[in-house]
Amino acid sequence: MIRILSILVGLFFTVALAWSLLTGLLNFELPHTVEHEFHEHPKELHLASDGAFGKFDRQQLQRGFQVYKEVCAACHSLRHVAFRDLAALGYNEAEVKAIAVGYQVDGIDPNTGEATTRVGMPTDYFPLAFPNDVAARAANNNAIPPDLSLMTKARHNGAAYVYSLLSGYQDPPAALPEDNRPGEGLYYNPYFANLNLAMAPPLNEGIVSFGDGTKSTVEQMSKDVAAFLVWTAEPKLEKRKQTGLPVLGFLLFATILGFLSYKSIWADKKKKKG
Repeated sequence: MIRILSILVGLFFTVALAWSLLTGLLNFELPHTVEHEFHEHPKELHLASDGAFGKFDRQQLQRGFQVYKEVCAACHSLRHVAFRDLAALGYNEAEVKAIAVGYQVDGIDPNTGEATTRVGMPTDYFPLAFPNDVAARAANNNAIPPDLSLMTKARHNGAAYVYSLLSGYQDPPAALPEDNRPGEGLYYNPYFANLNLAMAPPLNEGIVSFGDGTKSTVEQMSKDVAAFLVWTAEPKLEKRKQTGLPVLGFLLFATILGFLSYKSIWADKKKKKG
């Protein structure tokens, strides 16, 4: 009798606790803030690399790299990417060497052992945009521009976030409270978490001339550089998909084979036992 009573008491407290947690979750509301009200989710973006069968559009990746090189590289590093990796974008060996030569990278003077700079080689990685954080802050309104190598993996819905952010600069809406309006050196962008960015709008129509004749609108350049940053964050994306599909096929085949083996070997033995 005592055991049954203790079980009932324990069950009562368990149900009460579960009910309390459930009602708390149902009544929970995020705090209403100006940022929450005016912040917008990333715009819809479709890239050739999307989906299980998606593949990179090499021409778009080259356009995106051109946008990065001519616009973004002034402030943002790409430290996880080597020049030789650009061969995956469709550049030949001579073109990769020509790109590397256009950069100065850190080196050591073989005669004195002192730090110096030298012309880049295909085996080198893209150099940092600034020598240190102090220099980065001094040049960017006390903000440190993030490295872009893994940006589309570091942000939720990363490619769409990059595309929306670059193409989303606008004037603050009239309803935005005065305290939340961009101050000196800041720019309103509803796709950024706190609405105000220290980065000035980097793209203007025609700022880049694409060799394939594509019109360099802000929308187009934003899409192209977002596609390029998807590649920098996951350069093995295509190989992963190409490997994944055969593996799934093999697992499906193995499952069917295992089921048929079970039916032909063990089913009869179970009937005999029965």
